[in-house]
Amino acid sequence: MSLVKTIKMLCDERKVTFAEVEREIAISNGQIRRWDNASPKSETLSKVADYFHVSTDFLLGRTDQRYLDLKNTTESDADKKLHEIISGLNDQEKEFLIAALDNTLQLAKSLAKK
Repeated sequence: MSLVKTIKMLCDERKVTFAEVEREIAISNGQIRRWDNASPKSETLSKVADYFHVSTDFLLGRTDQRYLDLKNTTESDADKKLHEIISGLNDQEKEFLIAALDNTLQLAKSLAKK
């Protein structure tokens, strides 16, 4: 499924429109539709993933899991899974992953302070 179709599915589940998502995450009107022909910036993709509480991998169609569940895995299992994910990425996808991890860490630190 394409990125735009995945976002449309998530919008339908939440009963929101592309325009509402775009306003909420502060991107330009019509931006999501343009991703049929162009790739979003990694920061923007991370914002969309955060909005829907899914992983960027899920948005990009690389996994059917909405998020990586590490609660019931050992450190070794988690390390193997992360290595598996990273080894299959091209340079642009690695940049997306780094940005997503960076945003997630910032959010976690912010929530931990509250």
